[in-house]
Amino acid sequence: MNLKKYLVRALHRLQKGPGYTYKELLVWYCDNTNTHGPKRIIKEGPKKKLIWFFLTLLFASLVFWQWGILINTYLSYNVTSSLSIGFKTMKFPAVTVCNANPFKYSEVKPLLKELDRLIEAALERILQPTPGNSSQDVSPPLNLELWNQIPLVLIDEHDKDNPVILDIFETNQTARDNDTAVGNETSVSTLPALCPQCSHQGSANCTYRNFTSAAQAVTEWYILQSTSILSRVPLHERIRMGYQAEDMILACLYGAEPCNYKNFTQIYHPDHGNCYIFNWGMDEEALNSSNPGAEFGLKLILDISQQDYIPYLSSAAGARLMLHQQKSFPFLKDQGIYAMAGTETSIGVLVDELERMGYPYSDCTMNGSDIPVKNLYSQYNTSYSIQACLRSCFQNHMAEICGCGHYMFPLPAGVNYCNNEDNPGWAYCYSSLRSSIKQRQICIDSCKETCNDTQYKMTISMADWPSEASEDWIFHILSYERDMSTNVTLDRNGIIKLNIYFQEYNYRTISESAATTIVWLLSSLGGQFGFWMGGSVLCLIEFGEIIIDSLWITIINVISWCKGLKQRRARARYPDAPPTVSELVEAHTNLGFQDEAGGALPRAGALPPEPGTPPPNYDSLRVQPPEALGADSDGD
Repeated sequence: MNLKKYLVRALHRLQKGPGYTYKELLVWYCDNTNTHGPKRIIKEGPKKKLIWFFLTLLFASLVFWQWGILINTYLSYNVTSSLSIGFKTMKFPAVTVCNANPFKYSEVKPLLKELDRLIEAALERILQPTPGNSSQDVSPPLNLELWNQIPLVLIDEHDKDNPVILDIFETNQTARDNDTAVGNETSVSTLPALCPQCSHQGSANCTYRNFTSAAQAVTEWYILQSTSILSRVPLHERIRMGYQAEDMILACLYGAEPCNYKNFTQIYHPDHGNCYIFNWGMDEEALNSSNPGAEFGLKLILDISQQDYIPYLSSAAGARLMLHQQKSFPFLKDQGIYAMAGTETSIGVLVDELERMGYPYSDCTMNGSDIPVKNLYSQYNTSYSIQACLRSCFQNHMAEICGCGHYMFPLPAGVNYCNNEDNPGWAYCYSSLRSSIKQRQICIDSCKETCNDTQYKMTISMADWPSEASEDWIFHILSYERDMSTNVTLDRNGIIKLNIYFQEYNYRTISESAATTIVWLLSSLGGQFGFWMGGSVLCLIEFGEIIIDSLWITIINVISWCKGLKQRRARARYPDAPPTVSELVEAHTNLGFQDEAGGALPRAGALPPEPGTPPPNYDSLRVQPPEALGADSDGD
């Protein structure tokens, strides 16, 4: 069977009832649909028909408008937060304790000797700016190489439009300059340089960082310079110059079980030197807390040896501590707290567990595997955190832009720490990168929060410890246990006692859930459709049916149009009227047929041709194509 005819018949079989025109189909739909409104359009009079057409169009528009709002609300993937309170035995948090001072001054003093002489002379110039009052005249000559790389200057801002820059170690300042340098409007600045050496003579090529106090400027300048010096010291030497666990941790008790410095894991932290972590969970299972209360927590006595602090590097004295999850890196500069010397600090802990939904409801990560930033803290075998990601991002950008890495962060492969000798302009590059909003935004966009997190809320209270009545015997015992000496080697300025415990076993879980689900969407869509149009899912199926019927009618019309187009082209190609069937039969009868050799085959009852008569020419007989023949078949 002809394929085209088969398809046409198949379309006719599928398209039942509504008719073969769009008008018939529309009337059939309005008459048979269960949706309110369309029936009234075809059954009412002219005036009511117009009213019902307008109302149906209006309410249909409202339905589609409400549907758009509902779908947009669903695709926004909003979440709701729920708070639940539970009770269970909980893992005791990892506790990191560090000294606020990263190195013993007695160990690091030879490295910082020239730097200390420079800062002492600079402070004398700031406090006694008049020539002749400085002790520099009788001291050995200063090595100004470090100073010229990142100088500390005074800025006289009496004239805001033309500030006067005064180099502290400039020897030929005029009396007027020195008088104005100590005026009420004077401010102090560190001056990171764009070029290898920067002084007041090349101030046009430098960038200033302004401070309102000389104390802030001196501390910042000393940190930059000491960072350059310490970055060239091998790691094992920096660890040796820091505070050792056996000297720092004097006593330890967890619940009813004694512990000592051997129960702590040592890591090197660039900000605080040697740090020690209790219950980190790297080598052993994390400890559980048997009961809430101070008697079942961790008790520590620490010696911070404040008399051996670096005077210009650490202006705060005490211990820096942080509570965090097992196998996570402690970022004490952001999340740590200080414990003051000469006090007993009690820290009550409450636990909050955060459970965020993943994509597309929130932009969080489960383990950091989908983060484009290489985690530089993975060398510690710690879990992912957004702090680690942000610092890794900054360090990677600094290695790419400045050609070296900052001393405070882990290094990417093949990169060295910045220092003044190998990277003379690193301080300016670092300051520019740190203050760059664009760089900060790139890292924020690249890093994500973790989907599951545990936060420890702390309630802190302090009291003087030991009391005046008990300090004598306590210091004697602690000094003997540490140094095996009967002399008192400890004092109130270096002793800290810590009590860390769970306040209660109730923990809070803050979890996210989807504010809109597919069930909510379907019920809302159906509610709007039923309210405005009185429809249901079956009405939507009916509407889908009419769309399919419209497609069938369109296909049939397209086929009919193509067929008519072929017939019109055939008529244009053969303008003469095609022969009738009787004429064709008569022509065949008169002309006869040719055999395969080209001769004429005599028909029955016909006389043979005369000798010498040429055979008939059948090429002159044109037969019209079937399409043309069918055009007039109705007339025969």
